[in-house]
Amino acid sequence: MDTATPSESPEAKLHFLDYWRVIRLRRSLILVVFLLCVLTSTLLTLWLPKQYSSSVCIEVQKDNPVVSTGRNIAVAQSDPFWLTTQFQIIKSYSILTNVILDPTLNLRTKFAEQNGDTSPWTLDEAYEYLFNRVTADQRRLTDLIEITVRNQDPKIAARIANSITEAYRQSRVEQYQSTHQSGILKFQDHYSNTVALLALKRDEAEENRTNLNIPEIIADNPQATETIQTEQIRGYDHARIDALTEYLDISNTVAKVALIPAAELPQALPEAIRLQDGDWTTMHDRYFGALDIFARTTNVYGPNSPEYNSTLKALETAERDYKNKIAGVLMGLSNRLDTAKAYYEIITNTEDDAIADFQRKSTVYRPYYEAKAEVASLQRQVEEMQRELIELEVEAGTPLNIVTVRDPGREEKRPISPKGKIIIPIGVVLGLMVGVGLAFFIEYLDTSVKTIDDIERALQAPVLGVIPQNVGNVLEDGSESPHAEAYRVLRTNLLFSRKNESWNTITVLSGGAGEGKSTTLFNLAAVFAQNGQRVLIVDSDLRRPSLHKLFHLSNAHGLTDLLLKQKPIDDVIQKTKFENCDFLASGKLPSSSMSILGSSQMKDAIHELKRRYEFIFFDSPPLLGISDASILASEMDMVLQVVQYRRYPQPMTLRAKQMILKVGGNLIGIVLNNINMSQDESYYYYSGYYEYQSQQKEPTVVQLSDAAKEAKIEIKQKY
Repeated sequence: MDTATPSESPEAKLHFLDYWRVIRLRRSLILVVFLLCVLTSTLLTLWLPKQYSSSVCIEVQKDNPVVSTGRNIAVAQSDPFWLTTQFQIIKSYSILTNVILDPTLNLRTKFAEQNGDTSPWTLDEAYEYLFNRVTADQRRLTDLIEITVRNQDPKIAARIANSITEAYRQSRVEQYQSTHQSGILKFQDHYSNTVALLALKRDEAEENRTNLNIPEIIADNPQATETIQTEQIRGYDHARIDALTEYLDISNTVAKVALIPAAELPQALPEAIRLQDGDWTTMHDRYFGALDIFARTTNVYGPNSPEYNSTLKALETAERDYKNKIAGVLMGLSNRLDTAKAYYEIITNTEDDAIADFQRKSTVYRPYYEAKAEVASLQRQVEEMQRELIELEVEAGTPLNIVTVRDPGREEKRPISPKGKIIIPIGVVLGLMVGVGLAFFIEYLDTSVKTIDDIERALQAPVLGVIPQNVGNVLEDGSESPHAEAYRVLRTNLLFSRKNESWNTITVLSGGAGEGKSTTLFNLAAVFAQNGQRVLIVDSDLRRPSLHKLFHLSNAHGLTDLLLKQKPIDDVIQKTKFENCDFLASGKLPSSSMSILGSSQMKDAIHELKRRYEFIFFDSPPLLGISDASILASEMDMVLQVVQYRRYPQPMTLRAKQMILKVGGNLIGIVLNNINMSQDESYYYYSGYYEYQSQQKEPTVVQLSDAAKEAKIEIKQKY
């Protein structure tokens, strides 16, 4: 047989209403946890002893270095951990024990009395107690340190805070004085050694100058002399570059002229050498003018004519002068090339000599210059140390102001703890968070079926009906009962899911006991009967029959008598007081006939009943643990599986479905049973619909499941 499965599995998505559903279902747990947290926070506020605090605000300066050079000051100012170190020093053992041992405070006895001890505490016990009640921190956006002390007595808290400040100040002063005096002594020794070294280095520098014959003007100002020589060498270098540039330019011009053919030289030479000469232009014009005149004369006169001879002579004279001018220009160009080359060589040699002289002097004078620089450095050190020594001596006689109290400790009238305005709201918020979190955690651990989506996602089968809680007997309550509508919707979806009109045997199965399969089958059969169809209800749960109690009939004879051939079928079928509804009880099951439902007699009985009735409903035991249900599933035309809301884990429900399919049962769909409509928003529209249907007489539209392809049919008040 084919099994009805949805076309595709629904995707698991959480909506806001899903979260709201969990909160509504677990509201009792959330309320209990919330009240416990609020009660606990309130009791803590009332039970905890009151604590008072007193704070002292101080300004702390760093210890000035013995030699306060600019480098040391910069390093000291950029130390990011200095204030944090002071916080730890304030809470150190040496500072707090000095406060504890102060006889005017007598803290060991007072701490013991506050904690209910009769004997004074030891020093270490008092230190641990005080350490946990002292905080030192930086006041926001300042370099001020705030020392805060907590105690049950506001007077003691103020006195301890001021005493800690004084102990810390005294410790800093003693440390500073000790370090400062030893630093001055060492500084004086270092100053004396530096002065002696300066005198020695001066003598050595003067001796070097005398031995090297260095003029005093150079000795007094070596940097000026070095600068002059450097500028001189730089000037030679610029001149050398200019001479080289001119030489290369003339050399390129000579090379270009050498490449010009002799016949083209008169025309190309001026442009090649960029010649600008008036004589050249005159000779050029005269030569080419004579050449033109000679050409015209030869066309008119013969070689023996006077005109021809005079023009020829003029041409020869012009040509000779022009060639002499060209030769002179070329000779001048060659002379310029030689002059440029000679000048470049002279400048180069002069620069090399200047560099060599500079290097020689630098090498010879270096010992003296180094000694002179060392003397200057020592002189600066001595002057700086002289100034520092004067400052240290003045500072030694000045009163110290390392720690300044800006705000002394005072008695506070209001306790700082317990803070009811904070603890109780925290308890409220924490109670809500823990309650809601615990509710969702329990919901996460609960793997039972909660929604239609859970069923369709886990079982891959359509949900044909949703049955509310506390349903009654539909036959006795009548067709006007609000709960009857849920079964009419189930009946409609079942008929639409039926693929063959001849299918008329139905059983309702469940994985475990108590899921409501018998009630579901009984009421489903009732709505079929109320719709005018001839129905038989068979109590085939032979081990724990219960349907006869709903009909108020006897269970003395029934299905077992029919299957064991002890009575005919007409004798075991009982007429009920309800129209169109007959009943076949289970009868008494002999211990030797446990597998009677799988016999051929059972198949014959089903065949005979199918012929007599339009629909036959077979009740059965749970699937898991008993084989009778599997046998019935294999013999029925249609099988419905009942899943109770929030009862059994989903794997168990899935296992039951797999058993139905394994024996060949035709699983039509799922019935979700025992829904609390008033608490679960996911099913609110069902309850609203049922209430509406119970009040209206007009035709109503029923929403079908996915198996019915979401078809909408118009039905009357009665089926």
